[in-house]
Amino acid sequence: MPDSVVARLRARLNRGDSWLTYDVGRLLARDGLDEAAVEELETRLLAADAGIDAAQFLAERLRLRVRQGRIRNELELKAALRGAIEELLAPCAKALVVDRSRRPFIILMVGVNGVGKTTTLGKLALKLREQGHTLLLAAGDTFRAAASEQLATWAERAGAPLVAQSAGADPAAVIHDAIQAAVARNLDVVIADTAGRLHTQGHLMEELRKIQRVIRKHDVHAPHEVLLVLDATTGGNALHQAEQFHKALGVTGLVLTKLDGTAKGGTVLAIARKLAMPIRYIGVGESVEDLLPFDAAAFAEALIS
Repeated sequence: MPDSVVARLRARLNRGDSWLTYDVGRLLARDGLDEAAVEELETRLLAADAGIDAAQFLAERLRLRVRQGRIRNELELKAALRGAIEELLAPCAKALVVDRSRRPFIILMVGVNGVGKTTTLGKLALKLREQGHTLLLAAGDTFRAAASEQLATWAERAGAPLVAQSAGADPAAVIHDAIQAAVARNLDVVIADTAGRLHTQGHLMEELRKIQRVIRKHDVHAPHEVLLVLDATTGGNALHQAEQFHKALGVTGLVLTKLDGTAKGGTVLAIARKLAMPIRYIGVGESVEDLLPFDAAAFAEALIS
């Protein structure tokens, strides 16, 4: 990933010494890194929402390097941390790829209230348009009054048609009509918005399953991407949301937003270790350029400054 992206990540995620590497030099004993120092780093990981599994994974990687005699100074310690974090995250760094043999390629956006789902959808639409795809947006959030207007603004920016109905309409019907319109126009991609809902609201999760069933009447393999948007500032709650949405729908990719709103970033590590789901994008700001394809090496580099 270009240095400019690493710099953007560091500025938004780290803002100086990372929570993980701040004053890390004092943890080193004269003969290198001892067990007390590893435990201190493990405690920092837990405090930053990295979760027990990720903290233990990274601590064990450090212990291995200590036994190999590869951590003798601060530079080597930071390099070991960077390498261990990249190793943890690498399996999740899988870009969103639109399968052109599936037309339209249907992306279903889901998530709880307030995570930035509709805004993320709009930014994604612009990125896909830049890649040469023809698009249609479906206003499947028929509950929130301003949702259709917000999506209409993004559709205009992306030069994409929008299919919407009045407030309170059946979201499955809206998305059904959108897919039919995309088929008629021979468009590449349909991105369908949905109303935010808590993962604990059984009737609303069932509504998502209904939408999924309606989509599969058009293509048994659809939706081709179930993209779950998570607020990275919510820590362990984001992990629980991912587990529940995946159980209900079979989530295929994640977007982690609002990483600029936390100096931690540990939630990314927790999700990577616990769920190993593809992380398609991370959000580090308000602009379209701040929705970044997830890159494990760049994230680790930004975190370990």
